Amino acid sequence: MAAAKWEAGILGNFVRHQKGFAFKSSEYRPHGHPVVRVSNFTDRTINMADCNYIDSENISQYLNYALHTGDVVIATVGSWPSNEASVVGRTIRVPPEADGAFLNQNAVRLRGTAELNEEFLFYLLKTENFQTYLVGTAQGSANQASITLRDIFGYEFPLPPLSEQRAIARILGTLDDKIALNRRINETLEAMARALFKSWFVDFDPVRAKVEGRDPGLPKPIADLFPDSFEESELGDIPKGWRVGTLGMLGKLAIGGDWGEGEAFAGAIDANCLRGVDLEHLRQSGHASAPRRWFKPSSLERRAMDDRDVLIAGSGAGPTGRPLWMCADLLQVLGPCVYSNFCKRIRCGTAAEAVYLDAWLHGMRESGEIWEHVNGTSVPNLDANSLLAGKEIPLPPVPVLDRYYGFVRPIRQELYAGQNGTLAALRDTLLPKLISGELRVKDASRFPAEEA
Repeated sequence: MAAAKWEAGILGNFVRHQKGFAFKSSEYRPHGHPVVRVSNFTDRTINMADCNYIDSENISQYLNYALHTGDVVIATVGSWPSNEASVVGRTIRVPPEADGAFLNQNAVRLRGTAELNEEFLFYLLKTENFQTYLVGTAQGSANQASITLRDIFGYEFPLPPLSEQRAIARILGTLDDKIALNRRINETLEAMARALFKSWFVDFDPVRAKVEGRDPGLPKPIADLFPDSFEESELGDIPKGWRVGTLGMLGKLAIGGDWGEGEAFAGAIDANCLRGVDLEHLRQSGHASAPRRWFKPSSLERRAMDDRDVLIAGSGAGPTGRPLWMCADLLQVLGPCVYSNFCKRIRCGTAAEAVYLDAWLHGMRESGEIWEHVNGTSVPNLDANSLLAGKEIPLPPVPVLDRYYGFVRPIRQELYAGQNGTLAALRDTLLPKLISGELRVKDASRFPAEEA
């Protein structure tokens, strides 16, 4: 085979490493210099929105633990890979927005030597072969696993020449770049939807404009949906004619989720099983690597979803409280699917109510208000009944909700158009073939070092 032309390499001979530092919780501040924890790792990058911070005046002693764009980082401690929010072994590449941040404990930073292209290193460690190897070395308690540097550095792999490393990294990186561009476009559209939600339902901008004799800046058919005065309520002033209610007036908890079985059994149907961590990936990129599980047909039938449903992550340090509206376009892309027992499903009366509920839940998760309805310390658990009964919100007339729904749905249609899923599937198909040498890149010399 072509791969026989590549020499075997041992990872430890081609990387330089630095373990993260064990920052004390007493050092953390609301603002300052960012510290990245393994809980900030996503599938391939870092979510900087949830970082801790230390005083900027104290950073000189931690410079050895700084991350730089392109660094490869592996989580060495975390939940077992079989868990829904698995962390141990998760491998990410540091994005530009995390440049200069410090790495906390339970992870190790890797940088390639002159013989190993760092982008190629990242893709090497994302292969199923390497991840399976790590799982086999993981040890620990029932809830937490760890992997050692000795095990990581002992990994053997076929080492292509640098020119082919760069070529492989460029092909896979181009696909990831296109996925990232689509994600940024989707983030912009999502931000527009969030801004509209805040303007209409939190700040009541159209009503305030009318009260002050200003043009609301909306097309007349939409502007006419909003009154020209306020009235007092338990929430303070709300638009005249609107009501005050709870989230529970929009939707009710439905049947709990099902984790299914890992192997086929008589009469079983395989389906995507959505976990809490998948909900945020779907919101961000329109794509998630939900596991395929096996279910009784009756279980799938009882848990069939439509566009009146909102899922919310019910447990896990990272996912808890993250919601997602299950629009028809998403359900079509997912195909047969069910939600796991790590999620809770809320069934609303209409799709427009589901969109409105999702917006409130997402805002509460982003602001941290959702944690007022979370129990547990080591393993947070959402008290959905408390959430639905305890959170009061303004309830606008149906035509206003319908207009907001009409604005949000095309955004979600674009998000779930399937392009990112197709690109990710192509990347994941090419990855093992290119890394192993089963598929070789012609004219690899066309990918010079300065372009890598």
